[in-house]
Amino acid sequence: MKSLHMNFSLYLISISTVLLGLSILLLGHHKHITLATDFYLISNLLPAKIFNLLAAFSFISCAVLAFLSITKSNLRPMLGYLLIVISIVPLGSLLSDSMWIASMGGFPVIGSGQGVIKYFALLSIGILLIKRTFSPLVSAWISIIPVLVVLLWIGGMKFTLLEAQGIEALVKSSPFMGWLYKLFSLQATSNIIGIYDLIAVVALILAMYYPKLIAPAVVMSGMVFVVTQSFLVTFTGSLSSETILSTTGHFLIKDLWFLVCLFFYYSALKQLALKGGSLKIT
Repeated sequence: MKSLHMNFSLYLISISTVLLGLSILLLGHHKHITLATDFYLISNLLPAKIFNLLAAFSFISCAVLAFLSITKSNLRPMLGYLLIVISIVPLGSLLSDSMWIASMGGFPVIGSGQGVIKYFALLSIGILLIKRTFSPLVSAWISIIPVLVVLLWIGGMKFTLLEAQGIEALVKSSPFMGWLYKLFSLQATSNIIGIYDLIAVVALILAMYYPKLIAPAVVMSGMVFVVTQSFLVTFTGSLSSETILSTTGHFLIKDLWFLVCLFFYYSALKQLALKGGSLKIT
């Protein structure tokens, strides 16, 4: 991976985790942390404030390590291990019924778990930071699977009325997307966004076979997460003068991790293309 891509990726990790850490520290009680501790049956072991402090400290530690890793590459494996630990804890809670919408049949109709599945991206990044000896193709798959999962899963949810209603306020606030409601209905707008997400999934997969599609696929899918970051500015409920980020802001800022995955993916496929490699995993 080119140093420029790696450095920018580390900056994104540092920015996202320091904002999450400081926000959790200021926020105090966080329902998703409570959901996780309830799932692991440890809520009664310590006060909720202690679990919040542990989560905040973990994210801030990631931010410090990521920033230092820009110039000290020997710290990157340590950062990778910490990212894996931070991601595995919430991902395990996906086994809890509370993450799914019971009124719609539960799994795979995801509710609170939408923010949790984003930790797949952090898990992927952690693995790639620890082991830099994967073949380019293996690295590409490890980095892109979380992106495919979230685009396919949440993109698929866009075709439901519940999700269409859930994204309305965010989309309306955006100068890039708000105009869609002037032309299309609530559900049609959500469907269009869902179709875009699914096309991005197809493009990313095809790029594995057709190198000319690498850049367009990365740009197309990357725009999903860039626009999401714009909601931090356009949606009034994203930021808070008291806690930096609201819980909505927490959900949005995590999309920076998918941009990091796309950087890894792009670099891996470019390396594979330069080597004239095949799609066989060796």
